Amino acid sequence: MTTERYVRAIAGIMILASLALGRWHSPYWLLFTAFVGLNLLQSAFTRWCLMEDILRWLGVARKDGG
Repeated sequence: MTTERYVRAIAGIMILASLALGRWHSPYWLLFTAFVGLNLLQSAFTRWCLMEDILRWLGVARKDGG
């Protein structure tokens, strides 16, 4: 998998987890959902994502080898 696919998977997991926590634990977890969404939105415009930097530091391939 590439960094782009990992970012999408991680964002999806974080959103679903925070929605579940917001439902069963505290509604303040929904702020985390908003945080993830805002980061996805800003990365669409700035082309910079902290999670991509972290994944590259961990050695995940940037693009498919094609």
